[in-house]
Amino acid sequence: MTDEVRQIERAVVATGRLVAGVTDGQWVNGTPCAEWDARAVLNHTVGGMRIFAAELDGTDPGAEHESDWLGTDPAGAYATAAGLDLAAWRRPGALDTVVHISLGALPGPLAAMVHLTEVCVHGVDLAVATGQRDLVDEELCEELLSTMRGMAGFDAFRVPGVFGPAVPPPPGAAPHGLLLAYLGRSVS
Repeated sequence: MTDEVRQIERAVVATGRLVAGVTDGQWVNGTPCAEWDARAVLNHTVGGMRIFAAELDGTDPGAEHESDWLGTDPAGAYATAAGLDLAAWRRPGALDTVVHISLGALPGPLAAMVHLTEVCVHGVDLAVATGQRDLVDEELCEELLSTMRGMAGFDAFRVPGVFGPAVPPPPGAAPHGLLLAYLGRSVS
């Protein structure tokens, strides 16, 4: 497996732990992704996972990104999407695929970075919203932040609906807090 795929695997596993820890009453909690509650963040993440998997496998995802992917079983929907997603990224030649998403046609390595960001950051959004910060993969957040800071042209993604301007992180912020602040999310 490539480093990109290993990181995606880590993000999917870490986010899975977080999803498993969300109680029924927490799905309505607000998240650092201001326009979405915890359920909407997970629905967006699951939709993205299903769409990426379908793109990598050359199949139809079966619904639009913001369709209701969760139904009455958010954790089950995540587990299903995680299995499909990881199988697709682990497929030989996955990074040689051009992936077509709302951002356009992306070469495999860039698609992997976009996907890693979605799964990791929205997992952190869930952790913050549901009081599970202790389950965040801080090392992965630190690696992702370092990669983003080193990307030429990253500021082109600082547009409404993607990322906002960087905000000051809270004093003594852990890597996940630094990552969220870099992406424009205010976290106390």
